[in-house]
Amino acid sequence: MKIALTQFAADCSPAKNLEKQKTLIRHAAEKGAKIVCTQELFTAKYFCISLDAENFRLAEKIPGPATDELSALAKELDIVIVASLFENRGNEVYHNTAAVIDADGTYLGKYRKMHIPHDPHFEEKYYFTPGDLGYRAWETKYGKIGVLICWDQWYPEAARLTALDGADIIFYPTAIGGLGSESEAEARQFHSAWQTVQRGHAVANGAYVAAANRVGVETAPDGASIKFWGGSFFANPYGEVIAEASEDKDEVLVADVDFDVVGEFRRTWPFFRDRRIDSYCNIAKRLIEGA
Repeated sequence: MKIALTQFAADCSPAKNLEKQKTLIRHAAEKGAKIVCTQELFTAKYFCISLDAENFRLAEKIPGPATDELSALAKELDIVIVASLFENRGNEVYHNTAAVIDADGTYLGKYRKMHIPHDPHFEEKYYFTPGDLGYRAWETKYGKIGVLICWDQWYPEAARLTALDGADIIFYPTAIGGLGSESEAEARQFHSAWQTVQRGHAVANGAYVAAANRVGVETAPDGASIKFWGGSFFANPYGEVIAEASEDKDEVLVADVDFDVVGEFRRTWPFFRDRRIDSYCNIAKRLIEGA
């Protein structure tokens, strides 16, 4: 089965971004993809680059107008869509959220980003309340999938819990890159760490991993910039990168996956069987006493 990731440089207009996203999804379907995942917060530029209360106007209800359009598209194309959106929950509570839409257009549910970063020009704690829906997987027409979002990529606990709920593939809508002040060597190191940790999640959980990133350079009002490094990729359960997108181009990345490989891998490497769950009580603590 073919699955796809889309990456593109966002416009200032949410309407234009939605239309561009729909066009890329159509291209993915034309290439035979049955599941398509968007980059993080695809309807806008990465507004978290600065603190501006006006940006809350970009948020929308989920389900809502955007998911309605994507649901119609999913039904028309007979594909599953994972769409990353800025959610207005109500009462001035906002989330970084991914909607999961089945191939018949049914809205299956949503995942709210659990780990919220706070770094210079990645000011997400200002905008997003941490997720409260837990880690889960959805049974879709084309397989059981899980969704995590960007900063969640660095946490093995998130990938493990998603896989324990049955996910054969974990999608990661992403918006990651380097500040303009960083050297090329630093950017290479960060990119290597980003891809390597996710390949590790694939191996540790015997699952496919798929990360969809954005591209382009975006600038904050103070002149600082982020160069999003693209490089959307798929890794198989052995941690091998089976497809990788460019660093700077709008792209539809397609890969072939075989969910039978997941079962074969988990039988050969029975990590779930051999987990010593009786020994992990301290994982729920911030630090171990005396550390």
